[in-house]
Amino acid sequence: MEKRSCLECGEAVKGRVDKKFCSDYCRNSYNNKVNKDSKNLIRNINNRLRKNYKILSDLNVSGKTKVTRTKLYDKGFDFQFFTSIYKTKTGNTYFYVYNEGYLALENEMFLLIRKEA
Repeated sequence: MEKRSCLECGEAVKGRVDKKFCSDYCRNSYNNKVNKDSKNLIRNINNRLRKNYKILSDLNVSGKTKVTRTKLYDKGFDFQFFTSIYKTKTGNTYFYVYNEGYLALENEMFLLIRKEA
């Protein structure tokens, strides 16, 4: 029978033949290192989406509000991060962060709307 060692710490592994780690700690530590880059990317994107959602929901108390681009920028809104796009038959394009949306109007104005679920 061949001796197996933990992929994380190198200690001897006892138990099932397909076991790769000596403990749950080593298994979690190894997988966190392996997935670090992709998890950081996802975490950063989710943080941006969360911040955008909070900004839209804080500014749009009534469910339909007009606001300037400057006000959105001042609050830290990032126009590159949204969850969906909706195009109307008339050609208007709404950008949504979950159920909070915005439509670009004339003169650097935006219409903020809330999609009721």
